[in-house]
Amino acid sequence: MQGRDNLFIRHNAVVQLQPAHGLTRSEVEDQFGLREVLAEPDFFSEWQLSQPELIASQREALDRIRSEFLYLSKYRMLEDLVKMVVISPLLSMAGFYRPPIRPVLEKRVDVALQDSDRTVWGRIDILGLQQDLWVSVIESKQAGFSLKDAIAQTLFYMSANPNPEQPTFGLVTNGSHFRFIKLVSAKPKQYALSTELSIHRETNELYLVLAVLQRFVQLATARSESH
Repeated sequence: MQGRDNLFIRHNAVVQLQPAHGLTRSEVEDQFGLREVLAEPDFFSEWQLSQPELIASQREALDRIRSEFLYLSKYRMLEDLVKMVVISPLLSMAGFYRPPIRPVLEKRVDVALQDSDRTVWGRIDILGLQQDLWVSVIESKQAGFSLKDAIAQTLFYMSANPNPEQPTFGLVTNGSHFRFIKLVSAKPKQYALSTELSIHRETNELYLVLAVLQRFVQLATARSESH
């Protein structure tokens, strides 16, 4: 694990050393020649269509996770509690702790964001689940650290570790909000973002989060078996 990770960013043939946590999504797009795909639902249908059907016990477990999180969110939450209450159970239920997937903590990036007269501190854990599956967990020390602040870093790691033959998928979450990413490394390199899902809405959107994660596991398993 590393507290900070430095990247080499090339601007007009001059190599400059820039902290990973300072990257914007525009800089990542320029660095890797990425283009965001908008208003083309077929490009990222994996998070919307043909999702695995959840069984009653899974729905009950997700309702319990949501209820526990909403209760604990009324208080000052300790470091790592979000992962214990929400993230780890979700990954376990989806099958990320079973063969052929082997989770590896790739990077830990400390992030400081300046917002007018205050600084918001956070940390992003980058978890590699196979070379084509990535999960980024945001741990914010103060309110105001949103998913968009971690999307650039996640896109960087997805782009720097591409599987040119298959799409790469990612999830960015702070425990209460979730956003999926799909990256296709073929020319031209393209990516798309899902709609942001939230644990706070009246309908338990953890159902969809788990279904999408299960879909990713199915794809990863199929790829592993074909090799």
